[in-house]
Amino acid sequence: MTLSINAAFDGGNIRVVGIDGDQVDLEIVRDHRSDFFQWFYFRVAGAGGRRLRFRIVNAGQSAYPFGWPGYQARVSTDRRAWRMIETRYDDGVLSFDYDAAGDLAWFAYFAPFTMEMHHDLVARIAARPGVTHRELGTSLDGQSIDYLRIGDGPKPVWLYARQHPGESMTEYWMEGALDWLTSPAAAPLLAKATVHVVPNMNPDGTRRGHLRTNAAGVNLNREWHAPTPDRSPEVLCVRDAMDATGVAFAIDVHGDEAIPANFIAGFEGIPNWTEDHGAKFYDFGHRLAAHTPDFQTEKGYEKSSAGNANLSMSTNQLAHRFGAVSVTLEMPFKDHDPNPDAEFGWSPERSRRLGVACLEVLAEMIDTI
Repeated sequence: MTLSINAAFDGGNIRVVGIDGDQVDLEIVRDHRSDFFQWFYFRVAGAGGRRLRFRIVNAGQSAYPFGWPGYQARVSTDRRAWRMIETRYDDGVLSFDYDAAGDLAWFAYFAPFTMEMHHDLVARIAARPGVTHRELGTSLDGQSIDYLRIGDGPKPVWLYARQHPGESMTEYWMEGALDWLTSPAAAPLLAKATVHVVPNMNPDGTRRGHLRTNAAGVNLNREWHAPTPDRSPEVLCVRDAMDATGVAFAIDVHGDEAIPANFIAGFEGIPNWTEDHGAKFYDFGHRLAAHTPDFQTEKGYEKSSAGNANLSMSTNQLAHRFGAVSVTLEMPFKDHDPNPDAEFGWSPERSRRLGVACLEVLAEMIDTI
C-alpha cells in the first residue's frame, strides 16, 4: 500500500521532503510570517505491517533545538491515547521508528487540543449552571476569543492559556480547571472570587498549526504593554476586559520545551515590586509543591533583576498594572521528572489534574490574596 503523509487538518503541521522505502524525511513548517517552528502534527496512512523511520531533518533550526535532547514524540492510533515513542536527536535531525500494526497512525509534538476540541469544551462548560459566556473579540482570522465567567465573589481571578498555540497541554489544564470550577467542590472559592477564564488566547495559531505566534506572526506574550487591533487584537480585547474587572490573582498557562518539570515564574523585576507582594507568589508555589507530586520549585527560569522585568509579558504587566499575584505556569513537553510516567510522559490527563490542583491551592489561600 502506498504510504501517505498528511497534515491538512485542524492544527496540522508537516512537510514531506522525501520518502525512500520505509524512511520518511520531513520538515516542520514555520509559523506564518515568522521564523518560529517546533510544533508538528501529522497523519500516516498505508503504514500497516511496516517498520517506518521518520526523520525531521530541520529540527536543528527550530525555535528551541536545546529542547530536543531527552524529548520523545507522541503517537496515537485513535487520537485519544498519545503514547511516547523512542526518539533520537543527532546532528540536527529528530528521528523515531514506528512498527505499524494498523494502516493509520498520528504523530505529534504533544497530544493535540484542536479548535474543534476547544469549541466542544466551550459548549459543554457554557451550558452549565452559573456560567456566563461572552465573545470578547475576534482574532485576525475572525475566530472568537471565548470568555467564561464563573462565581460572584469579590476578588477577580483570571485564568488564561495558549498564548503560544503549540503548547497544547495548556488547554487540557483549562479543561480540568473548568470542570472543577463548575463542580460543588469550587463553591468555597466562588463565594470569595469571580473567576474569569479565556481557555485559548490564540485560536488562529492553534488552527494553523503554529508553535508560538498568531496569524500575523506575532508572539502575543510580548504585546501586553501596547496591544493593537492590527497586530494583537487577541491581547487587546482580553486586557480591556481585565481593565474592567481588575485582577487580584492570575495564572497564564504555558508549556516549556526544555525543562522536564512543572514550575512557575513570577514578576520579580517589576518597578513596583515589594517583598510582601512577592511573598504571596512564592507561597502559592510552595503550597502547590506540597499539594501534588506533579509540581516542584527547584527547577525553573532565572529571576529578573530589580527593575528589569519585561512589561510586554503578561505576568509582569498584570503584576505591575493591577498589583496582581501573577503566575506563569509552565508544563513540560517531556515529562515531570520528579514523578515520571514511562508510557505517557507528561500527558493530557496529568495536565487536567494539575489544573484542579492549582485551583484547590488557590481556594486554600484566597483570603490572603
